[in-house]
Amino acid sequence: MRTWRGVRITCLGVVLLLAAACAREGSGAGDDGPGGSGGDPGPADPNGVVLRVEHVGGFVAPAARLTRVPIVTVYADGRVITEGPHLAIYPGPALPNLQQQRIPLDEVDKLIEQAQAAGVGSAAAADFGRPSVTDMPSTRFTVSSATGTEELEVYALSEGTQGAGGLTEAQRTARTELQKLITVLTDLAGTLGPDTVEAAKPYQAEAVAAVASPWQADDNGIAAPPEVAWPGPALPGSPAAPGLDQGCVDVRGAEATALLDAAALGGAAAKANARTPWTSGGKRWLVSLRPLLPDEAGCADLPVD
Repeated sequence: MRTWRGVRITCLGVVLLLAAACAREGSGAGDDGPGGSGGDPGPADPNGVVLRVEHVGGFVAPAARLTRVPIVTVYADGRVITEGPHLAIYPGPALPNLQQQRIPLDEVDKLIEQAQAAGVGSAAAADFGRPSVTDMPSTRFTVSSATGTEELEVYALSEGTQGAGGLTEAQRTARTELQKLITVLTDLAGTLGPDTVEAAKPYQAEAVAAVASPWQADDNGIAAPPEVAWPGPALPGSPAAPGLDQGCVDVRGAEATALLDAAALGGAAAKANARTPWTSGGKRWLVSLRPLLPDEAGCADLPVD
């Protein structure tokens, strides 16, 4: 399935490079290393999304859909946030493994060009077909600039490149190009060179969205984790989305610091996981935590598709 919205993308690099050049001319500041801005204030909206790849839809639980994070997001100021490797443990960590890097503004333009070459934002998009598998998510590619936003959705992208039926050889080839693009965006050191890319570090969220529902014991005989007192606003909060019975609250400031410390693997408190019963208002709650990204303000910005 292909979904297009907005107007035809023009080259973002010219806009970004001119903005950077004007800022440097006015400040007289120089470069301060890989990914550094050298005092350059950068684009007017540093939190603007330039490139994003994410999964949407599929047969997943509502809480998992609301709290899943994009595969990769590239921001207008050169920040890149990706989801790192998952730990193969049960219960899993309470927080996703989000990593942040930074690249120079001219390298942002190179990523835009590679996305367009792979078919994102192209007026003559390839035919990606639809493999004969069910309940799989689609992969959504978003390219944004000052002139508008383009989106491309491809159903069951990885399954379609792994031998699923219902596709022509040309459709498989087109899907492979998008898979290569994801590799390009998630391996920046290999794509742009290690000296160009700031070393990855854990993403430090300023706020967390918490999706809550009544806690219930597993039916697999595994003992419940210890209860932990909920440090944020009273649960369950407001409905997370129309038609869903989960609530959602935004956790900020000192409450967010306490929550992140309790939920971070290896943190100072490190006492919560994905199955922890959080206590609030005399009840126990199962809470799915979603660190808010720079372009997100709260629960209302969580993905619902």
